[in-house]
Amino acid sequence: MNAGLRAGGSARRGVLVVLAAAALTAGCATVREPSATASSDLLSGRLSVKVDADGAHAARTLSAAFELAGGPGAGQFGLVSPLGTLLAQARWQPGQVVLATPQGETRFADLDALTREMLGESLPVAAMFDWLRGRPWPGAASAPTVPPAEAGFEQLGWSVNLARFDEAWVSARRERAPTVTVRAKLDRP
Repeated sequence: MNAGLRAGGSARRGVLVVLAAAALTAGCATVREPSATASSDLLSGRLSVKVDADGAHAARTLSAAFELAGGPGAGQFGLVSPLGTLLAQARWQPGQVVLATPQGETRFADLDALTREMLGESLPVAAMFDWLRGRPWPGAASAPTVPPAEAGFEQLGWSVNLARFDEAWVSARRERAPTVTVRAKLDRP
């Protein structure tokens, strides 16, 4: 975790900031290692999230390795420090989201409730599954990035940059306060 969270955020809050780039299933009380099984639904790599300061909160940043399996309806998301320590695992299924950390478990009704509780607002977690695959989410209107020469699209108030997608980089940025930037460097098989 890049030497940890900066600017006064707690580790739990920082781990949940990362869940903005990905998603979260019911489970047991211990933190389990992310699944090592290969799947077309599996995404892994490095993830960084930056939430700029606003009037109520200091800036927060986090960087970690991640593994994301499943989809918006059911799946799991694991975060691992640069030294290989499992920081957190979120598991979700309809009606239940469980975040397991070494400090214990926290349950939420859904992904929106988790991000709203931790960030004070909900994030487009369902859309991020498609964004990380280099495409707009089919559940909402999108438009090509302006100017058209830019690789990417705008969706749900976010600008998704795919200029380096051939190098396995994806970034998404929301400009309204607080500004949130999510960057992912995906592992390629």
